[in-house]
Parts: sequence; structure tokens; C-alpha cells
Amino acid sequence: MADLDEKAVSEAASAGNRESGIDFDELMRKYDTEARYRTPPGWQIKLIVTLTVAMSCFHFYTAGYGLLAAQKQGAVHLAFALFLVFLLYPIKSKMPKNAGIPIYDMILAVLSAVPLLYLVTQLDTIAMTRSGLPTSTDIAMGFMLVIFLLEATRRISNPILPCLAIIALLYCYYGGSVSAELFHHRGFSVRRIINHMYLGTEGIFGTPLEVSSTFVFMFILFGSVLEKTGMGRFIIDLSLALAGWSTGGPAKVAVVSSGLMGTISGSSVANVCTTGMFTIPLMKSVGYKPYFAGAVEAVASTGGQIMPPVMGAGAFIMAQMLGVGYLEVALAAVVPALLYYFAVIVQVHFEANRLGLKGLPWDKLPSLGKLMKEKGFLLIPLFAIIYLLVAGYTPLKSAFGGILVSLALSWANFTLRLALVKWFPGDNNVHMLDMARESLLTPRRIMEAFDAGARGSLSVACACACVGIVVGTGTLTGLALKIAKGIVALAHGRLILTLFFTMCASILLGTGLPTTANFIVTSTMAAPALFELGVPGIAAYMFVFYFGIAADLTPPVALAAYAGAGIAGADPMRTGVTSFKLALAGFLVPYIYVYSPILLFVNATPLAMLQSVITALIGVFLLAMCTIGYYKTNLMWPLRIVALVGAVGLLDPGTTTDVIGLAILAVIHVVQTVLAKKHGAGGERAA
Repeated sequence: MADLDEKAVSEAASAGNRESGIDFDELMRKYDTEARYRTPPGWQIKLIVTLTVAMSCFHFYTAGYGLLAAQKQGAVHLAFALFLVFLLYPIKSKMPKNAGIPIYDMILAVLSAVPLLYLVTQLDTIAMTRSGLPTSTDIAMGFMLVIFLLEATRRISNPILPCLAIIALLYCYYGGSVSAELFHHRGFSVRRIINHMYLGTEGIFGTPLEVSSTFVFMFILFGSVLEKTGMGRFIIDLSLALAGWSTGGPAKVAVVSSGLMGTISGSSVANVCTTGMFTIPLMKSVGYKPYFAGAVEAVASTGGQIMPPVMGAGAFIMAQMLGVGYLEVALAAVVPALLYYFAVIVQVHFEANRLGLKGLPWDKLPSLGKLMKEKGFLLIPLFAIIYLLVAGYTPLKSAFGGILVSLALSWANFTLRLALVKWFPGDNNVHMLDMARESLLTPRRIMEAFDAGARGSLSVACACACVGIVVGTGTLTGLALKIAKGIVALAHGRLILTLFFTMCASILLGTGLPTTANFIVTSTMAAPALFELGVPGIAAYMFVFYFGIAADLTPPVALAAYAGAGIAGADPMRTGVTSFKLALAGFLVPYIYVYSPILLFVNATPLAMLQSVITALIGVFLLAMCTIGYYKTNLMWPLRIVALVGAVGLLDPGTTTDVIGLAILAVIHVVQTVLAKKHGAGGERAA
């Protein structure tokens, strides 16, 4: 990174750990799957890499040249995932990571693949000769798969999701003994349960695993390939060049770079730990408080999952559930994502003004022209993805095309630079050749990307398969419909209360479940309650999706915020509360687009949409005043409350509410301008 001392940044992060009393390494071990990888010596690590690369090659080939039948594709995908989890993740997270793989884990790895390979080889026979009449061998294989899946999911994430799946299975069996009418059903035999979960398409091999084995894996692989071209460093440098000079520039760099990285990584905690190691010390160096710096990074990183064109895995599952193209889901997410990030940028700008902070000196920033000349071509694969999606290609084919474009571009750029050096020797061309060499996808880097892509998919694969048990329970017992009716009854048919209960369920589940698993469970169990009250499908699912992601920013369990606190050397709870404030637009906007789906491009005319977007952006501006408490000078509490009212009015599409909101903005502007002049040019700045 241009003119940035990475060693100093790392030392600042380490110092932050000591100041806060947070063991950041332990935090990483607890929440970041990569920190728990085994790194065994010798032939064992070669075996693991061979399997990860083989997994990526399988998905890359089927994406380009034809998928297997859905259950077979999912079975091969899950077989690779379970085998690798037992090899990569020890039975206890605190076990040595550089020790060899114990023999019992090798045996478990082999046994975990048996029921899946059995399904691949026997599926046609089962479908044609004994559909609905499984043999004892079928049931035994299904039982084995459930056991191994629960253990693998526990190892790679945490015990909450496997425990939820176990409760679901027990409920299937003992439902006849439940006295509560809402949850009572006739009960099912073990044979019937295993048949539904293992051999059917509404259990383990349902929509979640189908999406994981196709769209999601390929986008994870696409992100890994981009990383090997140097995209991560390029994004941070590009963000510095674009925003580093402005008021509070480092915080805006964090917002831009983390948002862009989030569209690739798909994990809020991993994103905080990646870009936060650079952006948080930068923010602290210009005067931002540690807790605020950690919160900005957490909010920006978390929002990456709602940022088109490449959103979190839940977005692909949403498209499948709605029966629409992924592009339609991505288009619906554009305005909410814009409002989310605009809110964060305005808030960091107000905070910088409040504290009198400036941007970074120009001589400490990379040159935008030079940067684009050297590595601007790295953006082309992202534009290629967008083009392919708009052109009507499936997300699977689009990701496949994006990888091919990345490969072709890296070699074309290197070949061109090499030719220029031969034809026109000179320092500049030699430098450009060195830059091209750094981005070249050599066979070794391709193998590393394929290895990283497979590893990055393991947690999603296990979560999607395990949550399939919960979803399968809902379809087998009718629980999903019963819960939906229960929520409506509890809310007495009032939409606002139904939304509130659904939000609480999403955030509560999000404290223990990965975003994808949380979305699947909540969309299956709670979203139908919104359907009953006439909420459009895209609005209902997007509502659930947003609040599942927001759980990473919601105290008392706010994983992304705590990761940011660890790097910043800040109090975790204060960082979590600040994250919640900064992400307030993300908590309000979902309610708005449920009542007025025009923000999701539902029943929207161009003029109405333009009015709604403009007034919503102004509303977010008012909301930022409220949360930071500053506009030209410090904002008194009565005016902060009035600003919140005006923000809600402007966010809600409608001429009357827009007029009220604009009138409030005008009043606040006049009052604050007068007070600023009274207190001096800069106003009163609070520390």
C-alpha cells in the first residue's frame, strides 16, 4: 500500500489489544474459521490441498459444462465438504493446529463421505424402483449422514445450529406428545424422518444446499481468484485515492474499501479482520476515538452482504425461493444498500467535523491516475459479472465467466507489458511489467485460489445442509405454517407488531447462526406471517435478510463489532452500541420498504422512484444528524428528536411526509447556522 507502514499498522493493532484487554487472537479462533485450520506436516497437507483443488475443479467444470442432477450435485459437494472438515478442523478448537491429523479423524472423514457417495450411485435406482419405500440400507446411510453432518457443523461453526437441528429431529419424532395445540402433530417414525431428510428434496438436499453447491460456491471461488490478482490491496489503495484526502478521509476509506471487499468475501467478521487491520489504525491516527473506528469498520464490513452486484449467499437462496432471477434480487437491494452506506459516510463526516479532523496529506496517498493505469484492469471482471447478469445469464454462468475473464485479463496484461519492455525498454515499462507480474494468475496462484475457494465454502456447505434439517422439519410437520399463524395471532393481525416480532426472531437467531442459515430458518418460519398480511415476497424476504445480517452489529452479541473492538483497542460493548447507531438506517429502511415497496422497485414509476430515492437520501442525512448530534455545531437533544421524526418522514415515500421532513430540515438548518455563527466559525466541538 502506498506510503503505509504495514509493520506499524500491525503494531498499532497489537497495542490496541493490550489497551482493551481483548485477546484478539482468541476472538479470531472463536469466530474465524480460517484461524482454526489445521496445518499438518508432510503428505497430509498435500492430501488436503489435493482435495480442495479437486473440489474447486469439480464445481468449475460443472458450472461451465453442465451440472449433475440437483441431489447428485449436492451430494458430491457435501461429500467434499464433510471429508475436508474432518481433516481440517480438530475435535476441539484449542488443539494444536500444526500437529498431524489423528487416525480417528481420517476414519471419520472417509465414513462421512460413504452415505453421500451411496446416494450418488444409487439415486437413480431409488427413484425408479423404491421411491417412498426406502430399504434398511437406505435408512442406515441416512442416519449416518445426519450424525456426521451434525458433528462437522459443530466443528466448523458452533454448537447452536447442530443443537437446533437435533431439537427439530426430536420434535419430528415426539410431536405427538406435545400438549400445546400450536406445536402438536401426530409424530413420525425414524424411517419416515430419515426418508424425508435424506432421500427427499425438502430436507438436507433442499434449496439451501442446492444453491450452496452451485451459485454460492462459484462466487466464493470467483472472490478467491480476484484476491490472488491483488484485488484486496487494490481496493484499499483505490479507496485511499478517492476519499483519503477528504474530511475524516480514513473513515470514508474504511467505508468504501470494506463495502467493496464485503461484496467479495461475504463474511462480516472476516472482512473486519482483513481491511480493519489497515483502516482502524488509520482512523485512530487522525483522531477518531478507538470505539468509533472499530464501529465504522464493523458497519461497513457487514453491509457488504447487502451490496450488489455480489451479495451474501442468502441473496442467491432468496432468488431461488422467489423463483426469480438473481438480478431482480440484486436490483431490489440497490436503493437500501445505497441508503445504508450513504448514512455511514455522512455520519463519519459529521463526526470528523465535530472533532475537527482532517484528511490524510496528499503525499501519503496513492495517485488515482497511476493506480488505474497499473491495476485498473482488475475492475473489469466485476463489470463482466454485471454485464453477464444483465444479459440474462444465470449467476452460475456469470461467475464462471467472471473467473475466465480474470484469467484471460491477467495473462493478456502480462503479455502486453512483456512485449512493451522488449520493444520499448525503459524504467516505466519495467515497472509496469513488475505490476503485471504481481497480478499474474500463474498455475501456482490458480491452485492457491482454488484451495482458498474450497476452504471458504466449507462453512456455508455445512450450514446449508444442517439447516435443511430444520427446514425439512417445517415441511414434514407443518410447523412453518403454524408458526406463521402464531406470529400473526400474537400480533393480533397488526403488521407493525408482526414486523417487530420477525425482526426480533432474525436478530436472536443471528446471534448464533451464520447469516445464510439464519435467513433460511427465518424466511421459512417467520416470513410466511408477512405474506399472510399482504407483504410482497421480495419485501418480506429482504426484511428477514437485512435483520439476519444486522445481528452482527446488535449488542449484546455483535461479532463484527467485537472484532473491530479487538483491533481498535476499544471497549467491546461501547463499540457494539456505536455500531448499532451507525447502522440505524439499516434498521429503519426495512420497515419503510415493507410499507412502501417502491424502494425495492416494486410497482415503481420512474418519477415516483426518483422522488423516493432523493427524499430518502435527504432523510438519511437527517438521521445522521440525529445519531451523531452534530450539524454545523452540536445539535441539542430536542432538535435531534425532531431530526429523527423528519428522517422517518423523508424515508417513507409520500408527498405529505416528504414536505414535513423537508420543512424540519429547513428549520434545523436555520437554527444550526445561527448557532454556529454565534459560537464561531467551527462551532463548539466536543471531544
